[in-house]
Amino acid sequence: MNLTRTFDLLDRYKELYPMEDALAGKQDGKWIKYSTQDYINYSNWVSYGLLALGFKKGDKIATISNNRPEWNLMDMGLAQIGVTHVPIYPTISSEEYDYILKHSEVKAVIVSGKLIWNKISTVVESIDSIQSVYSFNDFEELPSWQVIIEEGKQNEEKFKDEVLKIKAGIDKHEMVTLIYTSGTTGNPKGVMLSHNNLVTNFISTSKAHALGYGHRTLSFLPLCHVYERMMNYHFQYKGISVYYAESLGTITTDIKDVSPDIFNTVPRLLEKVYDGIIGKGKNLSGIKKQIFFWAVNLGLRYRLKNKYRYFYNFKLKIARKLIFSKWKEALGGKDLLIVSGGAALQERLARIFWAAGISVLEGYGLTETAPVIAVNFHSPCICKFGTVGPVLENVEVKIADDGEILAKGPNVMLGYYKAPELTKEAIDKDGYFHTGDIGFVDEEGFLKITDRKKEMFKTSGGKYIAPQVIENKLKESFFIEQLMVIGENEKFASALISPNFKFLHDWCSIHKVQYRDNEELVQLPEVVARYQKEVNKYNQELGETEKIKRFRLVCEEWSPQTGELSPTQKLKRSVINDKYQSIIAEIYQYDKKL
Repeated sequence: MNLTRTFDLLDRYKELYPMEDALAGKQDGKWIKYSTQDYINYSNWVSYGLLALGFKKGDKIATISNNRPEWNLMDMGLAQIGVTHVPIYPTISSEEYDYILKHSEVKAVIVSGKLIWNKISTVVESIDSIQSVYSFNDFEELPSWQVIIEEGKQNEEKFKDEVLKIKAGIDKHEMVTLIYTSGTTGNPKGVMLSHNNLVTNFISTSKAHALGYGHRTLSFLPLCHVYERMMNYHFQYKGISVYYAESLGTITTDIKDVSPDIFNTVPRLLEKVYDGIIGKGKNLSGIKKQIFFWAVNLGLRYRLKNKYRYFYNFKLKIARKLIFSKWKEALGGKDLLIVSGGAALQERLARIFWAAGISVLEGYGLTETAPVIAVNFHSPCICKFGTVGPVLENVEVKIADDGEILAKGPNVMLGYYKAPELTKEAIDKDGYFHTGDIGFVDEEGFLKITDRKKEMFKTSGGKYIAPQVIENKLKESFFIEQLMVIGENEKFASALISPNFKFLHDWCSIHKVQYRDNEELVQLPEVVARYQKEVNKYNQELGETEKIKRFRLVCEEWSPQTGELSPTQKLKRSVINDKYQSIIAEIYQYDKKL
């Protein structure tokens, strides 16, 4: 079967994967399932309906929605008639919505429901290019997306041949989607991705594991992000049923319902799962607590090539039976495969989850590379802790003189929308995309990322500091939720620390520390001293110029909603710098204009 466009997946489904639960979503606590034939029918009705409503090839339609089967039905329906899909995060600011919707010149918007509409209605109503707005959830102010479906059903005979004709004329190198990067500075950039970019990527990554027809995944990372979207195509390519979590708050329940064989995540969620498990372990007492931490310490010494460690394997078997089986049970009970991307994964997390029988595969990529450049395989021979795996078979990577990772292949974007100069800066004359990440390929062929080029800085003594490496090290502490290393053009490195307030509050309760609120809490001498102890511990593992000489605790929790993190949980360094200018000035004891 010649699969070169995203919508070719539907023909593959029909031929190879007849299922009752090709896609499933949860509504009001109940799973609503779409069979293979439902998926095909609805996608076609979307195509017929949009043509009947006057949309044509080359138009753009935006979706602003949570994860749900209807997102896929719309995505495939758009692709089949050459309408570009512009997926947008439901969590960004009004200013970003205004910029993206104007810049992309979308003709219609489909929202998940009333909450999103309340947030964007003023913006949408001020943009002349937007002709219509629909909602997946029913509410009075907007027509339902079912209007499109009904139009499609009524006009099936009229547009059936037209859709076949349009599909036949769509080239694999045509743009299928326009994705705006969340960005940590400035306006988001519109990344133009073709069918070929996405298709070659999901086919190549499909070789990383042996799961397929009859297996299930739970999808909860945003589908508007290229990582989760490409992996959804990947799952469909392999015949894996895709279940969509009702919300981030219901993941624990949904995992127990679905009992997935595989899912995608970002390191921060794995860190929270691990911290939660360790927190429960600390509440144990006596022999139970001793056995728990014996198992944890054993797990932290796990090696992928474990075959000849007979005594270790004997102990691991006991640990899995007594302790790690409960970890697996909390994640659905199966020999789970977790794919981690979007940021650097702490090596100790990969190690201990593998020891528990939960395989974590770390990968690496960017929106501009659709997205995967490298990924570890579900095989001890093609997987290495602390790396993002071998480079994909059809992708070339070379390391520039300054250490920057350059990538070339069929996954590299068409360019930035309406920004030819930016495109020229990003893709050189030889076709290599400049990732902005620093790294190297080791002697075994595994790619290792060390930092972001733009985030590295020099101290006043001329020494380079890679902040992400230090930040990931210190975030191993249960006391630290987020931190940002600072010190550009200064004598030494320092850090702003956003505490793990839940853990810190528990610690205060145990040690009878009294406080009025978080603002007072982070100033208390005993709290600062406890954090100094944590910093001292991790400083021992850092080089002299990397050591955190000073730090300050902040009383706010950082999040995408409050602006310090991007939607993909990356630090917005310029925002944090501006927000805590006075604290930074105090750390380095100089005056700054506030």
